[in-house]
Amino acid sequence: MAATRAAAAAASAKQVTRKNFPEALRELAAHMKECDYVAVAALKTGAPTGWRRALPVDTAETAYLKAKFAAESFQPLHIAVCPFRVDATSRSTVVAYPYNFHLFPRDELHVGMPSYSFSCQSSYLSSMARDGFDFNMCIYDGISYLSRVQESLARQKIVIPHLRQPSPSPSTSVADSVFTTRIKSRIQHWRKGYAEPSKTADDSLVNSLRKLILGGESYGSRPSMSVDVCSDRQVQLVLEIIGHTFDDLVPLVVPDKSGVARAVRVIFTSSAEDKNLLLMDIRKLEDEHSFKFRGFREVVDLLSSSQKPIISYNCLSDLTMIHTKFIGPLPPNMHEFMCSLRMVFSSVVDIGHLWREIGPLRKAKNIQAALSYLQRQYFVPMEIEIPQQDGTNCVTKGGENVLRITKLFAKLSKLLNIRPKCQSQSGEQCYSVEDYCNIFYPACMAEESDDVDCTNESDTTRTVSTDCVLFLWGFSGISAKELRSRLTRLHHVFSEDFELRLLDKTCSALIFRSSDAAAGLLRDISSESPSLNDFFSEGLKAAGFDVYRKACRSGLWDSDLAEALESASSESATSTLSGHGSSEIYWNSSLKLDLKEYLEC
Repeated sequence: MAATRAAAAAASAKQVTRKNFPEALRELAAHMKECDYVAVAALKTGAPTGWRRALPVDTAETAYLKAKFAAESFQPLHIAVCPFRVDATSRSTVVAYPYNFHLFPRDELHVGMPSYSFSCQSSYLSSMARDGFDFNMCIYDGISYLSRVQESLARQKIVIPHLRQPSPSPSTSVADSVFTTRIKSRIQHWRKGYAEPSKTADDSLVNSLRKLILGGESYGSRPSMSVDVCSDRQVQLVLEIIGHTFDDLVPLVVPDKSGVARAVRVIFTSSAEDKNLLLMDIRKLEDEHSFKFRGFREVVDLLSSSQKPIISYNCLSDLTMIHTKFIGPLPPNMHEFMCSLRMVFSSVVDIGHLWREIGPLRKAKNIQAALSYLQRQYFVPMEIEIPQQDGTNCVTKGGENVLRITKLFAKLSKLLNIRPKCQSQSGEQCYSVEDYCNIFYPACMAEESDDVDCTNESDTTRTVSTDCVLFLWGFSGISAKELRSRLTRLHHVFSEDFELRLLDKTCSALIFRSSDAAAGLLRDISSESPSLNDFFSEGLKAAGFDVYRKACRSGLWDSDLAEALESASSESATSTLSGHGSSEIYWNSSLKLDLKEYLEC
């Protein structure tokens, strides 16, 4: 029943392609002003698998490197954006305005951007097809885009004449006076031929000769002429001449490939009405070019300028994707990424962090599991009200997810007493949404099951130093229980208390209670201690966290984890990693990334 209601709500989302994008953008801007939050969800062509996904053993830095790899590899085909507000009185009704934006990168400006290759996973595409995703609409009518960096490069390659207002000029020099007199006389002479047309029977011949002699051009159906300029000062003088002397002329600044003005095109209009029509056409053309340059990035810029809290799930994945596709190349490390991201989105709330504030929900694997548990265990009635919008005729999984995020956030904010503007009422304590910002839970163990009761997992998270973490490989076809049993017979250090978890089929993580135990084992391995003869005879190998960090930093993603660690350890034998002390991981079934420490830029 809940899934049916979610699908019905998703069907009410406005479907946006490049055909109705300008109109939808204006509506979205208006709705965002009315709302307190914006939920965001994306459908991509794939996701990292195996050890390439975020694991409980990852630090914030290694988790970011994995998210960076995924963001640069896969392509978003659909992004759902949903501004919403919770009724302040009852707090049981959510007014939401969901939009489904269909995207596809194409080289519409013929500048070689943003067309590039991207990875696809057949399982993802099959799942999207089963959920009703329209690939034809995506490919043929999807909205393209350029990132901010790509737009800067593209504008250097495309010459677009544009309107420009004259700025206040300083004192006029002799050279300025000579230039002004000459250009004014030339424009007057040219304009006179069109403002006072010949009355003879040979009008067509005379007009042709006049155009030839005066060097006239045409802008559409309107006469025009070009005034060459050598500096920005001369551009200002031409604009002043036209603005102060001629009411029926419209100037357009024409830049060269470097963006420097090389000419001013002067266009003659036959009347005030004709001039207004021309200005409207020019501004419309400028808007069309801006849409072609920015495309969907108009939405990202709108989200940024609104300063509304962004509510999402698996935020690190979505935000690295947004950064690399719509802002610019991802920085090499987490600190630089967070500094860059803060300039775009100041407040981001991971819905996974919010539901973990409620004890039993710490075991929830996904959004639907959290919603199902709240439905069974808590009385938090919440209805989503979606005002009717045009163009609401397609259901997508991304559209369902963004509404689930919206509904789950509304329920959690009511339980946790979170308000947009924290104002205590009747002595009741409330919290601001900023208190929960920038703490992410990458979906490292995400499953489709709605079950919350995972009794084999701890519901607490403890911090563990990376000095206590070792990686073990050289085994195959063995369970974690069998491997642990075998290790206890190979070295005395394994008689101590430690945890073991398989990270993929080729490698496991060992978590020791003491860093001394981990360091001692590594020393014995490095010196090939006789006490490890049985360990070596079974082909086992181990390395510390610095080798794992090295594998992530080196981008050895095409290998399985054992091969990546083998390669990184051989490199570490000839070079020393510097600048990496002990870090902490949050050891549990889920990975917690507290990014607030990265916000001091």
